[in-house]
Amino acid sequence: MSGFVFSEKPISIERGEGPYLYDDASTEYLDFGASYAVTPVGHCHPEVVEAVQEQAAELLYVQASYGNGARDALYERLAAIAPGDVGNVWLCNSGTEANEAALKFARSATGNSKIVAAKQGFHGRTMGALSATWKSKHREPFEPLLADVEFVDYGDEDDLADAVDDETAAVVLEPVQGEGGVNPAPEGYLQAARELTDEAGAALVFDEIQTGLGRTGTLWACESAGVVPDVLTTAKGLASGLPMGATLCADWIAEDAGSHGSTFSGGPVVSAAAEATLSVIVEEDLPARAAETGAYLREELHAADLPVRDVRGEGLLVGVEVKRGANRLLKELALDHGVLALPAGRTVLRLLPPLTVERSHVDRVVDALADALGGDG
Repeated sequence: MSGFVFSEKPISIERGEGPYLYDDASTEYLDFGASYAVTPVGHCHPEVVEAVQEQAAELLYVQASYGNGARDALYERLAAIAPGDVGNVWLCNSGTEANEAALKFARSATGNSKIVAAKQGFHGRTMGALSATWKSKHREPFEPLLADVEFVDYGDEDDLADAVDDETAAVVLEPVQGEGGVNPAPEGYLQAARELTDEAGAALVFDEIQTGLGRTGTLWACESAGVVPDVLTTAKGLASGLPMGATLCADWIAEDAGSHGSTFSGGPVVSAAAEATLSVIVEEDLPARAAETGAYLREELHAADLPVRDVRGEGLLVGVEVKRGANRLLKELALDHGVLALPAGRTVLRLLPPLTVERSHVDRVVDALADALGGDG
């Protein structure tokens, strides 16, 4: 049953460079999915490749209780770029592990157990993170999950206020829902969440696994709302596709986070990849580039007058809500136009390319969508 966890696509990818992927017949594909946002600086960025090669030649692995230059540099980098005072760093191997840690840390620090999460939200597939994930198809085969989880309508301040009480350990939100359909938080919603958690003594957790690292036009999506969480989780593009996640915490969380650990926390090779990736993002100001190119992408999609229900998103996290199944459209884009994208539910096409894409790449994608949708989008 090799590969049974994932449904395989009829394309075998063998190499990548910048915004392009190539299959085993050397067919070129423009990657506007970035394999779920894991290549923010493009495929095989030379600085990342060099950092990995150099570190692999020196030391592949040492566990995290020993000091290591690559890991220490990453700790310092993440603390320096964290929003506000969320500068305590725990490293792990994936986004779901980062969220699992966030839930544990919040429970330990507050002494409470209740988790408030949003409908349409997605936070991972391990048992705790899955408990805070909305969609039943992910949850039902593994129930019973954590019992003390309450789901609220995303963007509804009154619903959130009704749910948050003095038994709440954490409110877990994505600043822009990704898997749930590319849904940006309404104006004022994240601020309301901050105020409610402050009043209740609960932790505000922002899942920035998809929205962070410049994706939405600022280094962290929460920055555009002017809200600092108590815990921020990041992963996906953190190490350009090597397995890496991080949970960033405020002092009051870190001081009473409880016992937690991971064998592969901050391995030297992935730490070197992450430090190099963050260096490129910061030094090349890719958040600003994402803001500019993302605005151009949305403008061109609107100007093309496509037969779609909606175009929405922030930066280079863009959702196109179509009138027919997104998966059929994705297949047509890939096989007929050499453009790779992603679904976000059954009717939303999700575009989240490397942050290095240019306007010419945007033009190609818009033209491909116009041709694929025709008149029956």
